[in-house]
Formats: sequence, C-alpha cells, structure tokens
Amino acid sequence: MPGYSTRKLSLTIGGQPWRLRVLSDLQQFGDPDGHGERLGISAAQWSLFGQVWPAGLLLAQAMLQLSLKGDERILELGCGIGLASLVLQRRGFDVVASDIHPLAEPFLAYNSALNELPAVHYRQLRWDQPLPTLGQFDVIVASDVLYEQGHAGLISDVIERHARDKAQVVVTDPGRGNSARFTRFMQVQGYELEQSRCAMNDEDKPPYRGRLLKYHRDAAGVATCPA
Repeated sequence: MPGYSTRKLSLTIGGQPWRLRVLSDLQQFGDPDGHGERLGISAAQWSLFGQVWPAGLLLAQAMLQLSLKGDERILELGCGIGLASLVLQRRGFDVVASDIHPLAEPFLAYNSALNELPAVHYRQLRWDQPLPTLGQFDVIVASDVLYEQGHAGLISDVIERHARDKAQVVVTDPGRGNSARFTRFMQVQGYELEQSRCAMNDEDKPPYRGRLLKYHRDAAGVATCPA
C-alpha cells in the first residue's frame, strides 16, 4: 500500500474530456523513506501537488488556446498533476513537465496513459539548483507558483537559466500578491508584460482575482483569457 488514497476526476476543458488520478483530499500523506522531507517538502505541503487547483485549470485552458508555430520547446514548472502539460501533449507540442515532488512523475505517467497519450517527458527540477542538462526553451509556463514571496526570485532565476533569447513565459496566479515582485525580476531580464484578469471558476464575478500573466521577449505566441 502506498500510504495514501486516490480518486478519479473527470473534467472538460475546451469541450475536451479529461480523466485524472488525483489524491483523495488534502489529508493524504506518504513519505515513509523521508524522500520528500529531504527535498524540503513538509507534511503540510506534501499533498498539494496531487490536486487540480483553479490556477491550474486556467493554465490548462490557456494552453488549449495558446497560438504557436508548432516547433517550440515548452517547459512547465511545478507541474503537479501535469494537466497543462497533458493539454500541450495532446496538441502535439514538444513539452517537458517538471516538479520537485517525488510522486509527480508517476502520477503524470499514469494520467498520460489514462488519457491515451504518450508519456510526457518529465524532469525533476529544484528551483534553487541549476540543471544544465535541462536545456533551453521557447515557452515556459506555470500555475500558482508564486505562493511564497521568495518564489518570485527563484522562478525568475530558473527562467533566466532556461529561456531562449526570444521567449515567452505564461503564469497563472490566483492573486496571491507576489506577482508584482515577479514582474520586476522579469523586467530586469528584458520581458514585457501583458496581463489579463480571468475568472477562476464559473462562480467568479468581476473584478476577477485570477491573473493570466504573459511575459515576452519578441515572442510570437499569444495568451488570452480562455473564452
């Protein structure tokens, strides 16, 4: 027994059906050998990867509408369950999903198979440690990765290491308050920001707290709030 329980979740994104295996709830925990703890994942944080969050749904919807040439290399940071990467995989893009959680890779592989997709290429990535073999990307995407103040600097450093000269970065944020700090770091790297306020769910009313942040350095792709 793995020490945690899961459930199957059915979603529709842009008219397309998806099935996902997620953790049963936020009370699940299973770190018998202390692997997660050694990576800096506390018991309170352990289950967070295994849910589909509103910002993650927003990113998945945005990836369904993202306009690209088709030959770009795409990196998802903090992929968790990996829904956005699965959407990109179904669209035929070259995507690499990344996370620090030790269970992100097997959950992503299971969910790829559950949706009859080839396995998404995955790399375990710590934001505070360089990984030169990861390479560089034309597009970097992430959802709800600015939940701690220090993450703004960490994420911008990852982007600096792995973004090509002409790149775009798409981040969805539920309004946690650290996006302005992140934007300042990105501007230092020469990025311009296009920001949209988006509904996080069907119950949201204007002014929306969700934000779709698109940073670009002479990039051709366009990210807008999903219709």
